[in-house]
Amino acid sequence: MKKIGLISDSHSYIDEGVLEHLKGVDEIWHAGDIGDLGVIDALPTDKQHRIVTGNIDDEDARRLYPEELWFEVEGLNVGILHIGGKPPRYAKGVKVKIKENNAGLFVCGHSHICKVEYDQQLNCLYMNPGAIGRHGFHVIRTMLLFEISAGKLQNLRVVELGKRAK
Repeated sequence: MKKIGLISDSHSYIDEGVLEHLKGVDEIWHAGDIGDLGVIDALPTDKQHRIVTGNIDDEDARRLYPEELWFEVEGLNVGILHIGGKPPRYAKGVKVKIKENNAGLFVCGHSHICKVEYDQQLNCLYMNPGAIGRHGFHVIRTMLLFEISAGKLQNLRVVELGKRAK
């Protein structure tokens, strides 16, 4: 079993509240729009990091992190990219990638809207953790915590981190 902390759209901001929630996970996934790489430096170093870049990320971030990741964890095929759309209207080419990689979980960011939905047509769970940063139109900052075991996602929690701006 792996415990996952899923964040996105930090836009150069991370705080102790986020870091506290990430202490109990095995892996930290960041679905893009990192902003300042100090965000990544602030993450616990004893965890597996799976990080993609987003549309605001600069060349330094792009040299270190890919635009998309496709991998397997605990028997579940996973895809992460920043701009993915949402079921049933994914961004161009995303449905094909989900099918080609036989993904049972597809993760994206970008919208700043926390959303989890099962796509029956693709037999795939869609997840967007919302945004942990203070930049954007979202009102409440959010992230997701969950576990993956034997190819199944379980114990999903939405974590509300407070209002976007003080």
